[in-house]
Amino acid sequence: DTTVYDFKVLRKRLKELAFLNKGLTISLKDEREGMEQEEVYLQNGGIIDFVQSLNEGKDGVTDVIYFEGERDGVQVEIALQYTDSYSENIKSFANNINTHEGGMHETGFKIALNRVINNYARKNNILKENEENLTGDDIREGMTAIISVKVPEPQFEGQTKQKLGNSEARGAVDSVVCEQLTYFLEQNPNVAKLICEKAI
Repeated sequence: DTTVYDFKVLRKRLKELAFLNKGLTISLKDEREGMEQEEVYLQNGGIIDFVQSLNEGKDGVTDVIYFEGERDGVQVEIALQYTDSYSENIKSFANNINTHEGGMHETGFKIALNRVINNYARKNNILKENEENLTGDDIREGMTAIISVKVPEPQFEGQTKQKLGNSEARGAVDSVVCEQLTYFLEQNPNVAKLICEKAI
């Protein structure tokens, strides 16, 4: 009969929205008697800050690597960091909605990441001719990443609508990651070597 708002639940979601929309100030104020409190969220670093907050207490193997770009009307923002842990933590969002089940944008990210890291490792003789390509699981080990896309007409799939179905999102993410990660690795050979060696 009555809806009771939970400050902690709202705090978590609004903090997430502040990370996904850098420079946006969001304030949450509880005016209920005996429960008065107010918090303001502003993340000028956007998803870079998001990755750092998720990796609190872990040792970073790399700094946070950030890309953004636009392809076919799809805005793409990606931040990733390697830590010394063994688990991967990838969170994807479409139009600020957490796509827990992934979707096309996450697929595009994983495919491009595999291609770029393997190409780099081969080109620089980190992987020898007779050695097999690194697997996606190996490449993503210890990685924390945020994938955020803004799609003009999002199509969500699944019963819970937590999977993005737009194929243009896959192409847009693939293209941005391929271009910008390739450039980043070439400009930062020490970091590139660390990533490849961690995967190996």
